[in-house]
Amino acid sequence: MVLTQVRIGERARIMAIEGGGGLRQKLFLRGLIEGKVVRVVSNQGPMTVEVDRSVVVIGRGMAQKIMVE
Repeated sequence: MVLTQVRIGERARIMAIEGGGGLRQKLFLRGLIEGKVVRVVSNQGPMTVEVDRSVVVIGRGMAQKIMVE
């Protein structure tokens, strides 16, 4: 499933990022890498997630390229 399908308050582990080098770099700089567990704070408009005690906001297009379980 993709990150945009995770409900508010739920946790999910990033399994894969389906995008090019530029997207991977942007997510890496925000702490969103494969193996990390994220908690969805908000999924209306841009996605707001918590990773490693930091809150990160990413666009829905980016979030749809993040595969989670």
